[in-house]
Amino acid sequence: MNKIRAAITGIGAFLPEYRLTNEELSTWVETSDEWIMQRIGIKERRIMKEEGLATSDMGAAAVKQLLEKTGTKPEEIELLICATITPDSPLPASANLINLKAGLINAWGFDLNAACSGFIFALTTGAKFIESGQYKKVIVLGADMMSSITNYKDRTTCPLFGDGAAAVLLEPTTENLGVIDHINRVDGSGSSFLQIKSGGSLRPASNETVYNEEHFVTQEGQTVFKSAVSNMADVSIEMMEKHNITENDLAWFVPHQANMRIIDAVGRRMGIDKERVMVNIQKYGNTTAATIPLCLYDYESQLRKGDNIILAAFGAGFTWGSIYLKWAYDPK
Repeated sequence: MNKIRAAITGIGAFLPEYRLTNEELSTWVETSDEWIMQRIGIKERRIMKEEGLATSDMGAAAVKQLLEKTGTKPEEIELLICATITPDSPLPASANLINLKAGLINAWGFDLNAACSGFIFALTTGAKFIESGQYKKVIVLGADMMSSITNYKDRTTCPLFGDGAAAVLLEPTTENLGVIDHINRVDGSGSSFLQIKSGGSLRPASNETVYNEEHFVTQEGQTVFKSAVSNMADVSIEMMEKHNITENDLAWFVPHQANMRIIDAVGRRMGIDKERVMVNIQKYGNTTAATIPLCLYDYESQLRKGDNIILAAFGAGFTWGSIYLKWAYDPK
């Protein structure tokens, strides 16, 4: 009997309508379009401005589009994994709310927190449920409303982040397609370099933590940059060597969209032509767990059945990882 693998059989996405441009940001903090483009590569980012809407609303919209595109009934979904660091609230899990809003009446689900590596970790997890033979239809979602934890007075972080969600459907296949392998890593010693200082059990919310603006994401840029380049490149090269994949065999490299200089540096270390590196950071900024599936969504029409693809991400924690997959369908 052939091995069961988890194949991505469709992609859906949601992006807020509002576009926050570099020009608008420059009226809030001391920055400019030229400065942001040279150092980060972001032109604009989408922001959820509507009152009363949150991560679960973006996630549910992405799931609904995915179901419509793939002709899947909501009641057929058995599991939803939501990768996010911006849940609607500490509890319940946003996955619960997304199941409700998208009509996934027979699915269970949970949130997974691995920051910018969230989709990689969630896809690894979802694939295991498919490979076990227990489930036939699993949705893996990356959704983050980063505007909710961004300090728009901090010029070093506010240009980076945007809001968005994207979801993939996983189904079993016995063809030589789907998720082939993964390499995932964590290193807690990097936690202080990219974090939200307060709001958890160590430093619960108080007048002091709010006054000191400790509920926003902060980072030590140079340390994060160096760690991201070295670790994303290392696991991606390790994956290529493990499976005897040359740069000519690789159809696409899909890096986390954090910084254009990081993307370029990792691509150079891997020896991959720029034309085969997926990039959409200029349009959306860093949407954390949503960046990789949003790339797949934007490039879906260029993907071909059997394409060798490597995904790679690096995030707070530190977390990082790589997935090797073979694309499972031609453009529909």
